[in-house]
Amino acid sequence: MKQSEIYAINKNTETYSFNTFHEFSGEAIGNALSTCNVKDKKPLIVCIGSDLVLGDSLGPLVGTMLINKNAPAYVYGTLNSPITAKEIACAKSHLKILHPNSFIIAVDAAVGNSEDIGLIKVSDKGLKPGLGVDKNLGVIGDCSIIGVVAGKSLQNYNLFNLTRLNLIYKMAEKISNGIEKFLSAYENKKITA
Repeated sequence: MKQSEIYAINKNTETYSFNTFHEFSGEAIGNALSTCNVKDKKPLIVCIGSDLVLGDSLGPLVGTMLINKNAPAYVYGTLNSPITAKEIACAKSHLKILHPNSFIIAVDAAVGNSEDIGLIKVSDKGLKPGLGVDKNLGVIGDCSIIGVVAGKSLQNYNLFNLTRLNLIYKMAEKISNGIEKFLSAYENKKITA
């Protein structure tokens, strides 16, 4: 796959990285998600973040875009009804009761190395929201999508506020397009099966 780079984090995890501004990144994100759903479970999307901090609004913006596209899956976390990192424990128990056999895709913004700003990473494991601000809130999801919106720093919160809206919006478009492609492929596979 020329439009992506594959990094093996360890022998149990694969992470696929995509440039937000590459024209095929949305399609590549959809393909990466398909490789993560090995048990072919029904997808569910959990978008984490806050609409109060620009850099942290990636998840809720993706959730809103998916709702506006009438995505054929349950979507939790939108600009109108965000799921913040503090609410992860509650969200996990809620999802376990309502959707016990779903393939949960967690979406969140992240901080990373300065050369990684603008990368979207799809991993075949869940994510730990709040790590960028030194919080240990537990893992959510069977698969995760993170957008690196700022560099790691002692002032991560301030960097989240200084993130460019253009970057957040482009990332949200690519991620929502990728999820939409994945959901369409999943639905088509169920129809033809």
